[in-house]
Amino acid sequence: MLSADETYASLAGAWRLMFGKADGLRMLDLSADGFWNSFFAIVVAAPALIVSWVELANEIGDPTAFTVRLGVLVRLATIDIGSWVLPLVAFALAAPRAGIGGRFVHYVVASNWAQAIIAWMMLPLALIRLFVPLSSDVIGLLAYLMFGLSLVLTWRMTNASIGKGAAVGTAVFVGMFVASLLVLFGLQALLGINIPNETTG
Repeated sequence: MLSADETYASLAGAWRLMFGKADGLRMLDLSADGFWNSFFAIVVAAPALIVSWVELANEIGDPTAFTVRLGVLVRLATIDIGSWVLPLVAFALAAPRAGIGGRFVHYVVASNWAQAIIAWMMLPLALIRLFVPLSSDVIGLLAYLMFGLSLVLTWRMTNASIGKGAAVGTAVFVGMFVASLLVLFGLQALLGINIPNETTG
C-alpha cells in the first residue's frame, strides 16, 4: 500500500500530464514496483466509483429488492474494473509491435493515476443523479460535457506519456479508447447489463 505522500505525488504527476506537461512523468514512480503500485489507483478511485455504481444499480435494479440491486452493483463493478484493466493488457501485447514498448510503463502508470482523477471528477455528476431531481436532458448534457472533458484530458495525458509526437499519441489514444469500448460493451452484454441512454456518459 502506498503512503499518502506517494499517492499525492502520483496524482499530481498524472494531473500535470493531463494538461500536457511532460515533466509530470518525473513525479511518477516508473520502476517495476511503481508499475504494479500504480494499480493502487483503483483503490483510490473506488469511493467515487462506488457512488456511480450505486446510482446505476438503483436505476437499473428493482428498487424494492436489495439483493437484486446488490447483484447489479457487483456486475457494474466488474464491468468498470474490466474496462480499466483489460485494455492495458491488450496494450502490453501491441506496444512492442508498434515500436513503443519502451513507453509502456510510462503510459500504464500515468493512465492508472489519471483514471483515478477522472473517477473523482465524475463524482459530482453521480451525486447529482442520486440526490437532485433534474430532467434527463440536463443530466445528459452534463454527462456529455464531463465525458468530453475526460477525453481531452486523457488525450493530453497519452501524448505526454508516450512522448512520440501527436500522431503516435493520438493513435494510441484512439486504440485504447476503442479497446475500452469493446471491453465495456462486451462485458455489459456478457453480464446482462443494459444502461439507459440518459445515464451514460
